[in-house]
Amino acid sequence: MSVYTKVGRDELTAWLQPLGLGELIDYAGIAAGMQNSNYFVTTASGRFVLTLFERIETSALDFYLALQDKLAQSGIPCPRPVADGDGRYWRNLAGKAAALLTCLPGAALESPGAEHCRAVGQMLARLHRAAADLPNPLPNPCGTAWRQAVGKTLRPLLAPDEHDLLADELAFQTEQDYSILPRGVIHADLFRDNVLWDAAGRLSGVLDFYFAGEDALLFDLAVVANDWCSDDEALAALIAGYASQRPLTEAERAAWPAMRRAAALRFWLLRLEVRQQPRQGEVVTIKNPDDFRHLLARFRLAPEALPR
Repeated sequence: MSVYTKVGRDELTAWLQPLGLGELIDYAGIAAGMQNSNYFVTTASGRFVLTLFERIETSALDFYLALQDKLAQSGIPCPRPVADGDGRYWRNLAGKAAALLTCLPGAALESPGAEHCRAVGQMLARLHRAAADLPNPLPNPCGTAWRQAVGKTLRPLLAPDEHDLLADELAFQTEQDYSILPRGVIHADLFRDNVLWDAAGRLSGVLDFYFAGEDALLFDLAVVANDWCSDDEALAALIAGYASQRPLTEAERAAWPAMRRAAALRFWLLRLEVRQQPRQGEVVTIKNPDDFRHLLARFRLAPEALPR
């Protein structure tokens, strides 16, 4: 989350009025993430998160907000959009589509342990099951086609060693057939900063669904593993937690090494794209793409089997 679009107090007060949440008490920009503008908003009814969607098409926004509403109703602890009297989840604010969502308790963990990884695995599988019957899901916006297209665009801009690594990995990924794997709606961005934990150590929130879409479920698990699991114990706990809610197939186990590479490639490319084409904002987070380049290089040299 970042702040690219400034919002004035008077215009925010007017925008909030149809939601019936009482007086606006305070609001402040949130400095984290990369894609949208976000504010904490406090009204007489409590604390919320306001998101202004910088580049998301409104048809996609309808899907993302409907997904979060369905998941919240299914018991997944995720932000739930607040509808106005006409049932609308979003309206324009400061020239952007904007939505107000419930603010969940807890804080993110910088250094999770194995039990946290197990809990995240369980939650991810529950999320996959809860979203399974959502009608007309959008495809993963950063899926296979996106990775190939963005990779080809960025490749000429890179230093020779990065250029060669990217070219070879794109060629490798075109040889993989992920269509044979179980598919469904995935979160696609479940990093440590998108999960909240309460004071007792319980998972209390799953955030930021604006990269969600239909894809191989295993891709979602690989995204989580790449960010959460710093050692074999953590990875084993993550997989065990996930499999306790949705057992993995043999085809998924066989595809695991290539899928971890695909997940590392996706975030390397996303961060390279932001670095090469930065956007101006009041509070903007730019993350280092080299972290995922190094991770991709590691997986290419030493593929890891999926723990049983």
